[in-house]
Amino acid sequence: MNLEELTITKAHQGLKKKQFSALELCKAYLDKIEEGKEVHAFLTVNESLALSQAKKIDDLIAVGSEMPVLAGLPCAVKDNILVENVRCTAGSKILGNYIAPYSATVVEKLKSQGAVILGKTNMDEFAMGSSTENSGFGATRNPHDLTRVPGGSSGGSAAAVATGECLYALGSDTGGSVRQPASFCGVVGLKPTYGAVSRYGLIAFASSLDQIGPITKTVEDAKIVFEAISGKDELDSTSVSPKIGIQKLKNVRIGVPKEYFVKGMDKEIEKMIRAAIKKYTDKGAKVIEVSLPHTEYALPAYYIINPSEASANLARYDGIKYGFSKKEKSLIDVYLQSRGQGFGAEVRRRIMLGTYALSSGYYEAYYLRAQKVRTKIKEDFDKAFSKVDVIVTPTSPTTAFKIGEKTSDPLTMYLSDIYTVSINLAGLPAISLPCGRIGKLPVGMQIIGKAFQENIIFKVAQLYED
Repeated sequence: MNLEELTITKAHQGLKKKQFSALELCKAYLDKIEEGKEVHAFLTVNESLALSQAKKIDDLIAVGSEMPVLAGLPCAVKDNILVENVRCTAGSKILGNYIAPYSATVVEKLKSQGAVILGKTNMDEFAMGSSTENSGFGATRNPHDLTRVPGGSSGGSAAAVATGECLYALGSDTGGSVRQPASFCGVVGLKPTYGAVSRYGLIAFASSLDQIGPITKTVEDAKIVFEAISGKDELDSTSVSPKIGIQKLKNVRIGVPKEYFVKGMDKEIEKMIRAAIKKYTDKGAKVIEVSLPHTEYALPAYYIINPSEASANLARYDGIKYGFSKKEKSLIDVYLQSRGQGFGAEVRRRIMLGTYALSSGYYEAYYLRAQKVRTKIKEDFDKAFSKVDVIVTPTSPTTAFKIGEKTSDPLTMYLSDIYTVSINLAGLPAISLPCGRIGKLPVGMQIIGKAFQENIIFKVAQLYED
């Protein structure tokens, strides 16, 4: 039995039936991490901590204790989500030696189920990027082709799941950072509804857009992890406990937005997504063309709101309280040198863009206008969802691109998120799941749902996966 190829359900059943121990499972994944050094999915591996967590679960199994579904199962956590007493860098040199003083709510929830945390995964610095090339600690590589990127910013988490270095992983999604790497690496990635999962203990990037989500091998696994980490948290005032009734799906209505199938996207990807939609119609689904007319403004609006919030959130990294500090003679030089040397080029770029957009005389012209466009984008989705149950689109306009291919032109890199940013602006849930390959490179299909209707997108995604 290849332990690192198991799904959550199969691993749970195997532990219950004592086909293997939690310690054996943990060691199998640690060995896989050691083998996969060239992929560079992990920044920190907590071998002794993981083995001690696994041994505790074995002791409980030995005395016949009832085990939650995630007990003893090895997982990974993106390096912008705090795990108490473990280094947390957010992929940045400015936090190179930062040790988390407490755990994020999602981590506490996983720990309460007995999850085994193997370590922290690589990412674009402060989650700013679409390729994991912006990490201050070296790029992660796509496990399907080591010359290509795994996507970003949760590229380390997606690559770790795809290579079998963990059973599942947590990522964060600000504009596609869970779904796009899931698409590039051929795994499943869920961006939950804004507020469905607590952000307490997530290093803030753009607070009105950030959301923690699972990256898994199957849709069922994504559902299990989402149910474990979601819910109201008193420590996060934006988290909620929605009361959504159980909805039965009969003759599902699938919306296909005409604005998403445009010139410039890979023809092979379009063919694959249309073939996937055809499979739904073969199973009795009704396909309806919908319009999201403000889609073309989503990317420009996103790249005003996102850097504006980032410039405010990243003001705390000043070389005084914690993180990298450059010793200088004057206080202003401490600020300038600490931030100038601690932050990478992409982070500095976004801080400057955001500070400019929020400055006096430009606030109304840029930030306020972008927020008005955001409202229009949300209204587009509301109108479309009055006719359909879910919306199906490509996750990315291309497959994984070559390392270094887009680093010299930030705009072409930003265009990688063209199909995902609207969902964050509208605060909706969306899942990416594999729907085929072009050569050896995976292609992802995105299923978007109404707010707090993750249960519907899971059902529609499972219908395809089955």
